[in-house]
Amino acid sequence: MSVLFYIGALLIVIGALCDFFGALGLLRFPNFYVRLHAATVGIIGGAAVPLFGVALLALGADFLPNRYAIAGASFITGVIVLLASPAGSHALAYAAHRAKLVEWEPKVDHLGEVRESD
Repeated sequence: MSVLFYIGALLIVIGALCDFFGALGLLRFPNFYVRLHAATVGIIGGAAVPLFGVALLALGADFLPNRYAIAGASFITGVIVLLASPAGSHALAYAAHRAKLVEWEPKVDHLGEVRESD
């Protein structure tokens, strides 16, 4: 077993923990915005980090055929998830804020100026 195998396995375990805590946050957090944060943690930590772990596992496995293709596809998919997930979460939060779909008491409302100017 190589060092890449152990690092990849550790990243997969970290991804499982992020999925668990993201799901727990979806169930326990009080409002939409905080739940959206928990979902984003679950997506980034639970999907992108294990994909990087799979890429390292594939590079470390000498017996695996097409290991460079598996590693490359996993890495590219992880990068796409890393770029798309925060953008999607931001779009959902911004749309919910502008449509006033979620009732909440803001401590600081930086988007209030944008809403008042429209």
